[in-house]
Amino acid sequence: MDLQLAGKGVVVTGGSKGTGLAVVKALLAEGAQVVAASRRISTELKDTEAVHIAVDLTTPQGAVALVDQAIAALGRIDVLVNNVGIGDTDELVKGAVLSLLDLSDADWQRTFDLHFYSALRVTRAALPELIENKGVVINVSSVGARLVSAGPAHYNVAKAALNALTKVIAEQFGDQGVRAITVAPGPIATGVWTDPDGFIGRLAQREGIAHDTFVQQMTETLGASTGRISTPAEVARLITFAVSPNNINGAEYIIDGGITKNV
Repeated sequence: MDLQLAGKGVVVTGGSKGTGLAVVKALLAEGAQVVAASRRISTELKDTEAVHIAVDLTTPQGAVALVDQAIAALGRIDVLVNNVGIGDTDELVKGAVLSLLDLSDADWQRTFDLHFYSALRVTRAALPELIENKGVVINVSSVGARLVSAGPAHYNVAKAALNALTKVIAEQFGDQGVRAITVAPGPIATGVWTDPDGFIGRLAQREGIAHDTFVQQMTETLGASTGRISTPAEVARLITFAVSPNNINGAEYIIDGGITKNV
């Protein structure tokens, strides 16, 4: 199927590894021109045809710099994929094991800077281009926004705010041709889950449980009806479809193997 993405200018934040890298590869395969933004470039990203822009998106100036450099590199921006996230593993662990009484304002601010304000700022900077080109914004959220007790509290609340931001973009700019869509994955087979020193690995260490055993327990506890977690390529295929020409706006696509049970 031709998704009509050839020649489109795409910016993917957090595009150097994991799900972001899979999105970069999927969009390149459709003929898009892609800028991948991250603090550092990975070996895997170097092997693609994407343009890498090194930037810290936890800062207001980072968002403006990214958009300016992306326009210079691509000539236009048709699609923005706000995927950057996770960040410091210790921050996630704190959010998972500490209560509201113990999470400081600084903890919340760092988490919101990465998982919410980065998307808000980059979207705001890119909107003139997106309006001109009748573009698309994808906000990569998490089912944690709907399952707030199942993970790091500050991360999940930031993702809930990101879901609301999608609705605001869709409502305010839909009549100007801009579409906004949330893609909300459950657990994904990236380093967050598979790396022994990643988020799940750190939790396993705290519990004194072998990493593989803990992953299996967590998967069963979350209750994915498929019996497994998603792959980065599966999430990337959903995002690639969502940015193709269609009339979807303001919607949330959940890809979690059936973890979310509510209607």
